[in-house]
Amino acid sequence: MKEVTIYTDGACSGNPGPGGWGAILEYNGHMKEISGGEEMTTNNRMELMAAIRSLSLLKEPCEVNLHSDSKYLVDSILKGWVFSWEGMGFMKKGKPVPNTDLWKELLALIRLHKVNLIWVKGHADNPNNNRCDEMAVAEWKRIRAGR
Repeated sequence: MKEVTIYTDGACSGNPGPGGWGAILEYNGHMKEISGGEEMTTNNRMELMAAIRSLSLLKEPCEVNLHSDSKYLVDSILKGWVFSWEGMGFMKKGKPVPNTDLWKELLALIRLHKVNLIWVKGHADNPNNNRCDEMAVAEWKRIRAGR
């Protein structure tokens, strides 16, 4: 099974507001940067979108070390919250779980691949996480400027 390393980050100006995400995929000495954004979104949605878009690029099942500074993303999976929400029809305390559409997409992808989630401290000494943040911020700035 191929081993891929992914770094992701999401950013938002206002919450909700214009948002962006960035990701770096590394495989066999090659690196690919991807990014995108939305006009009206939240930081959590952008964090999830970065993971979804990067995992979606993989053409076959891989072992993935996915690094994220999002406690929302990492804890929801590692602590099993998302699986509990899934078992309850994505309802929590009688209300729909936020971002259900993205959680469903992400769950399908993590079941296709062997994903090891690794939390990294944001805005610290990790150059790949910092680069993902730069791409995410550039996306929301581009959207806010109307370009």
